[in-house]
Amino acid sequence: MECPKCQTGNLTLSYLELFFCVQTCNGCGGNWVLIEDYVKWKDQHPEYAYIDVDVTEDLDDAVKALLCPSSGLIMRKLKIAKETSHRIDYSASVGGVWLDNGEWQLLKNSGLAGSLNTILTEHWQLKIREQRTEDTFDMLYRTKFGDEDYDKVKVLREWLQSHPQKSDLRAFLLAQDPYSVKR
Repeated sequence: MECPKCQTGNLTLSYLELFFCVQTCNGCGGNWVLIEDYVKWKDQHPEYAYIDVDVTEDLDDAVKALLCPSSGLIMRKLKIAKETSHRIDYSASVGGVWLDNGEWQLLKNSGLAGSLNTILTEHWQLKIREQRTEDTFDMLYRTKFGDEDYDKVKVLREWLQSHPQKSDLRAFLLAQDPYSVKR
C-alpha cells in the first residue's frame, strides 16, 4: 500500500509495541493502525489504561485531508484533547487510524495510548468541543469583566444556583428598586 501522508513510501508490516502490529511507511515513518489490531493489543496491556493528563506537545500535523490507504476515501481529522490543536486521521470505512511519525509517542506521553479507540468516538469529540467552548466563554468573560470581578460574580452565581430561594433572590437583584411597590 502507498503511504497516505508522503505518497512516496510504502507501508510494510511492523510493530509499534510488542505484539502491536501496524503498517509503517518506509518514507515518512507514519503508521497505519487497524482498530481491530489495536483493541487486541490493548486487551493484553491493561497498563495503558487512560490517565487524565494535559496534552501540550504538538507535532507536525498535516493540514490537508489524507486518503485512507485501504479504501481511498477521505479520512476524518479528530482532535485528541482540548489542550492541543493536534489531530489524528481516521477512516471509518475500514476502522483504521493514520498516526504520523511521533504521534504514538505523543499518545503514550499523554496517557492516551490506552484510549485510541475512545478518541474516535463522537462522545469524546463532543466533550472536546464543549470544553473548548467553555474555555472560550471563560476568556471572553474575563476580558469583559476583569479577573477580580469575574471571580466574584462566579462565586455569587454558584451560591445563587444552589440557594433554595434562588427565584426570589434573582427577582430582588434584578429589580430596579426592590424597596418600592411602584417598580
